[in-house]
Amino acid sequence: MSDCFILLSAGKSKRFKSKLNKQFLSYKNKPLFEHSLKTALDSKLFKKVLIVSNKKIKKISYKNIDIIKGGIERHHSTQNALNYLKHKKIKNVFIHDAARPNLSINLLRRLKKELKKNNAVVPYLKSENSVKYKIKNKINNLDRNKVLLTQTPQCFNFQELFNLFKSNKEKITDEASLYLKNNKKIKFILGDKKNFKITTKSDFDYLKSENYYGIGFDIHRLIKKKKLFLGGAKIPFHSGLKGHSDGDVILHAIIDGLLGAMRKSDIGTLFPSNSSKFKNIRSKNMLVPVLKLLKDNNFSINNIDINLICENPKVSKIRHKITKSLSRLLSINRNLINLKGKTVEKLGIIGKEQAIACEVVCSLSK
Repeated sequence: MSDCFILLSAGKSKRFKSKLNKQFLSYKNKPLFEHSLKTALDSKLFKKVLIVSNKKIKKISYKNIDIIKGGIERHHSTQNALNYLKHKKIKNVFIHDAARPNLSINLLRRLKKELKKNNAVVPYLKSENSVKYKIKNKINNLDRNKVLLTQTPQCFNFQELFNLFKSNKEKITDEASLYLKNNKKIKFILGDKKNFKITTKSDFDYLKSENYYGIGFDIHRLIKKKKLFLGGAKIPFHSGLKGHSDGDVILHAIIDGLLGAMRKSDIGTLFPSNSSKFKNIRSKNMLVPVLKLLKDNNFSINNIDINLICENPKVSKIRHKITKSLSRLLSINRNLINLKGKTVEKLGIIGKEQAIACEVVCSLSK
């Protein structure tokens, strides 16, 4: 018997008022639903993960995930998920809204712990505002200390929840309300303020982060009998770039731009040119610890703008190859990368085709 994480991603986002359903909007370079999905997978708590969606999910970078069609309303989607799992030997289900992208592993672990001695565990927040309710024309006060604002994941013994759904004929807004309607016990635990639900566009705007910018520049001489690498891609050319590494001016400028935006010194500090350890190192390998710094310091890439300064090779002929390589190396959408070609009107060593230079501006969010 194992636990299953169910991600409900079939909503129509009526209150969000957007042509694209909110769960598929881009947030930190990923669709909104992918954030809580990744958290569930990173937690290592689930042998099965199930996405319920009414929109076809074409590309997803995670393995061993089942995707099924959702229903008209939220409870229909939950019912579809439970029916799909009924022969899968599932002990507990964690049912989560895709519109809550800031789910934490810590919350998942606390819920899992409480499920050892309870059949239903639901996270909640206390109200920080005064609460009123209206009956006809009269407005009354509620004791906010007795108000529970429930969150997801809502966690249940699979068989018990399955049986309750099988006999239910009414619309419900969440699984906890079905338990309460049937006088079933729920263990409520304090949730996480960051785990809030995106309902309207103003909620989504609240997620917007601070932006930081960095500038990178690099130049290397061209020499015969060496392979040319630009943006991690091997480019057919009569010469390559001289350097302690493979001389990839695009990646070197990007690395400096990223380090600059993070205020983490420069490429020479991380990879000193007088160290034999980095002799002939591929620049794509130099990028790896920089991307780890990004992740460890909670940065994400907004966009990268690149000027490749050379007479030849012509950027128009290699742009697609380079941006495709950068997209893969940086794990970002190609639409976030812009590559422009600039010449210097035959002036200087670049104009004489003896060198290639590159300048980059990187934008990050934190």
